[in-house]
Amino acid sequence: MALYEVTTKKEFEEKVLNSDNPVLVDFWAPWCPPCRAMAPILHKIAEETEFDVVKVDTEASAENAQLAQEYRVQGIPNMKIFVDGKEVAEFIGMKPKQTLIDALEKAVN
Repeated sequence: MALYEVTTKKEFEEKVLNSDNPVLVDFWAPWCPPCRAMAPILHKIAEETEFDVVKVDTEASAENAQLAQEYRVQGIPNMKIFVDGKEVAEFIGMKPKQTLIDALEKAVN
């Protein structure tokens, strides 16, 4: 569907917490090699599925760092699936595209 990068809590609320569809949220940082390796996988998920992907650079803003703390992100890449504004799944480290798609599809059902 679409890929968004958020830098404020308000954007996070709009794109994730208020979304009508399951959302895959990627907490990442530019200095993290596994995070950079996940980027093309996440782009493909956004392009090839009906799910939104929201990227949160944990170092882009103080609000993003606060979001990472609020959602207990202790290691990156950290991907979380949100449904109806609630976290329903978490993946830490690199994951295959199909694993993430399967989890998103399961969240719909």
